[in-house]
Amino acid sequence: MLYKIALLLIVGLPLVLLGAGQYGLLKGQAPHDLGVTDGRLKAPSVTRNSVSSQATLYPDHPQRVYAQIEPLPLKAGGALASISTLTRVLNTLPGVTLVEQRPDYLRAAAQTRWLKFVDDLEFWVEPARSVIEIRSSSRLGREDFGANRARVEAIRSAYMAEP
Repeated sequence: MLYKIALLLIVGLPLVLLGAGQYGLLKGQAPHDLGVTDGRLKAPSVTRNSVSSQATLYPDHPQRVYAQIEPLPLKAGGALASISTLTRVLNTLPGVTLVEQRPDYLRAAAQTRWLKFVDDLEFWVEPARSVIEIRSSSRLGREDFGANRARVEAIRSAYMAEP
């Protein structure tokens, strides 16, 4: 009897999760407060499922250290060239869709292949520091197992490799 229960959990649970993902039940809703407000992107999540180059702006935040990631440097051509390069990079990534594009801001959604989880990515040209601030956060869950950091670092590598 215990063997049958274990087998059902080992085989059945992944199939249920896969089915839920395929029907869009795991993608969540985009937060209503994304974007730039008073020179800041939204704060990092209170759980370990986001990264932000502005995490230090929130010194008492419970995930400040975990969430901290470096911003992107601007390209030699300035903000417009940098956003253009970043747009090209994002358009090459599987599962990434541009949601909003302005001369100083990009928002994209990254969807995982099998379970269809969605993470929101934001990039904002911070003129005072001449960098592109970054925020990437999972819509669902309390832990992303480093997925947002890995994605941002892959974006950084591709961005830096562009002329």
